Amino acid sequence: MLAVVGLIIILLVIILLASCIKIVPQAQAYVVERLGAYQGTWGVGLHFKVPILDRVAKKVLLKEQVVDFAPQPVITKDNVTMRIDTVVFFQITDPKLFAYGVENPIMAIENLTATTLRNIIGDLELDQTLTSRETINTKMRASLDIATDPWGIKVNRVELKNIIPPSAIQDAMEKQMKAERERREAILRAEGEKKSTILVAEGKKESAILEAEAEKQSAILRAEAEKEKMIREAEGEAEAIMKVQKATADGLRFIKEVGADEAVLRLRSLEAFEKVADGKATKIIIPSEIQSMAGTLASAKELLVDK
Repeated sequence: MLAVVGLIIILLVIILLASCIKIVPQAQAYVVERLGAYQGTWGVGLHFKVPILDRVAKKVLLKEQVVDFAPQPVITKDNVTMRIDTVVFFQITDPKLFAYGVENPIMAIENLTATTLRNIIGDLELDQTLTSRETINTKMRASLDIATDPWGIKVNRVELKNIIPPSAIQDAMEKQMKAERERREAILRAEGEKKSTILVAEGKKESAILEAEAEKQSAILRAEAEKEKMIREAEGEAEAIMKVQKATADGLRFIKEVGADEAVLRLRSLEAFEKVADGKATKIIIPSEIQSMAGTLASAKELLVDK
């Protein structure tokens, strides 16, 4: 009987000692109390507590945490009521302050987020609210970080997840966006037509310029061809004159060489006048020397006929 009781006692002691051994995992911290008072904060590793006197009051997660709060009703400066839901990224930096600073930290952050959001949105109009997400996020993060610092919490980032305006405002915004798109479409169409007209006009202008250039080149070519023709004709006439002059000079030189007398020269002159007349002239003035010579030739011809 005593042996059984002793075995039971030994087992109880072993269980008690085993319960006093604590292993703190990574990214966690244990807040330990002794007789109800804060004793210390255990980090990662193996720890022992005093039986019965010590207890783990709170296990704190040191990782960055994300809390998505439900949409909160807010009123803008121009009295438009909308609903905005936010996402808060925070991390516990002091386990002791987190354990003893506030009763329900998550609820406290949610309420603080809602009040801060109402204060910021209350200074903005609807259009500013819809286009100032980054500004609102920055202001909220700064305000929440300062407010949660006594709780051992650091707010790393705040994001506006959704901004939900009233249905009437949504309809008006959709109509406005539709009108804006139609206006842009009309502007683009007008600009396209304008560019098309300009291109057509420029094409006609360039075509007219090219046609004028072609006509100019054609006229220049024609003038050059006409000039070339006249030059060739003039050269031909000059060459003919030169040939005639050369032939005349050759004839005169030949007559001089054969010793022709004055009668022959006058006879040649008469033949030249005959060629000049060519049967078309009605009156030709002949020098007296040639006339006397012609009379002599006629008398000689008559004598030969009588014989």
